[in-house]
Amino acid sequence: MMDEELKKRLSKDSDGLLTYEYIANHIGLCDDIMDDLVENMITVDPTGQFVASAARYLAAIGSEAYATQISTLISAAIDKDRERRYLPDLIAGIWGADYMDKADALSLSDNNFRRIYKRLHPTSVI
Repeated sequence: MMDEELKKRLSKDSDGLLTYEYIANHIGLCDDIMDDLVENMITVDPTGQFVASAARYLAAIGSEAYATQISTLISAAIDKDRERRYLPDLIAGIWGADYMDKADALSLSDNNFRRIYKRLHPTSVI
């Protein structure tokens, strides 16, 4: 659970940047409160910009260690990024630049992939 001083500081986060910076600057040291940090970021990020960036960052740092948080962030990014500004980089960052070649298999095994893919390629058969 986050301490009161950190909660107070992050309560001033207007778009997710403060929370993202905290995660980046304290990675490995804040794992015990990562769920709280993710929740705060989802709450304050209106567009999904920092939510998507955090998902990509955590995937690069430790996709297995942070799998639950990454999945939660991706799901929130899909919901928040209505203008599809961040989803193209997110899909490539998480599933690789060649995600189109693996789209059939990925859509069967990963609901977040399927949701992003359908947003980006609405006329696709997948």
